[in-house]
Amino acid sequence: MRGRIVSLFLVVLMVSLLGAGCAKKAAGPGDGSDASWEEQERQRLEKERQLREMLGQANTELSQIIYFAFDSSSLTPEARQILTRKVEVLRKYPQVKLVVEGHCDERGTAEYNLALGERRAQASAQYLVNLGVEASRISTVSYGKERPLDPGHGESAWAKNRRDEFRGTL
Repeated sequence: MRGRIVSLFLVVLMVSLLGAGCAKKAAGPGDGSDASWEEQERQRLEKERQLREMLGQANTELSQIIYFAFDSSSLTPEARQILTRKVEVLRKYPQVKLVVEGHCDERGTAEYNLALGERRAQASAQYLVNLGVEASRISTVSYGKERPLDPGHGESAWAKNRRDEFRGTL
């Protein structure tokens, strides 16, 4: 009986080893499919390069900053013109999403300025949506007074820091 169990075990072991030895390998580098794999990789890298280039161009066109009056999130006529031009850029690059960054000057508490920066970013985002940009393509963030454009402490510096900046993403 013991001999039969050992024989049966050996037969099962040989069958499983034969099955494992005959399994097909996945195609990959170095097994005869190099040309196909290299071509796919080349195409992937080229598409990635084109997307980076397109995003860089879109960001160049989206980079114009808009400014706000003291303690205000109301869009000026000039800001509305700039935002209208951004709509055209977003239509030109339909795969680009937009991040609107709201900023404030150094006056006021951190909490107040974060809320004001968010209202400013939301005002720009809503204006873009009203002009036909899908809301799903726009996100907002407030940096309050944490990222000043001008570190100065006078009216000139404060005016530069009350702004929305725009950044395209994929």
